[in-house]
Amino acid sequence: MLNRNERLILSSDDLRRAITRIAHEILERNKGSQNLVIVGLHTRGVPLANRLATIIESLEGSRPHVGKLDISLYRDDFIGRAKPVIKSTELPVPIEDQIVVLVDDVLYTGRSIRAAMDALTDFGRARSIQLAVLVDRGHREVPIRPDYIGKNIPTSKHESISVKLEEIDDFEAVTLTPKNDSKVKETNNNNHEEKV
Repeated sequence: MLNRNERLILSSDDLRRAITRIAHEILERNKGSQNLVIVGLHTRGVPLANRLATIIESLEGSRPHVGKLDISLYRDDFIGRAKPVIKSTELPVPIEDQIVVLVDDVLYTGRSIRAAMDALTDFGRARSIQLAVLVDRGHREVPIRPDYIGKNIPTSKHESISVKLEEIDDFEAVTLTPKNDSKVKETNNNNHEEKV
């Protein structure tokens, strides 16, 4: 199922282990799941957030609230882009005095996470905002650092990281591909970080 130039970085088993480890780290840092809201960024951050909540529920006996966040209108390159497809933002509880864990698939420049924090502040002032990413590929343009990382994958700017999840792609993997491969599109054209 991989293209000729794609190199497998994480298998489905590797993905499962990384997500499980992040869930344990979230619980350890926050001393449980009380006042925890896990918010996934569209597109692949949403199923990752749900997976984290399911693992936390299996460990703690209660499921944290799970939300989804669309950052299309908060991006700093909004002007001059094609009209964005707006997806739903759903926060199941007020975020005041809650610990919000933002979840995304790939952290690259950091601009999408900055936009996500701007979007969140429109809904209130969380007690704290933490960041969980499946892959940190480096090349930051703003001073943002994740609290939880599935895997650090150093890349050049001439490479692409693609995250595929069963819920969206009917396949599970993280792959690395040279950007000049015309057959590969960054994370199926849904990875916010790659386009900022």
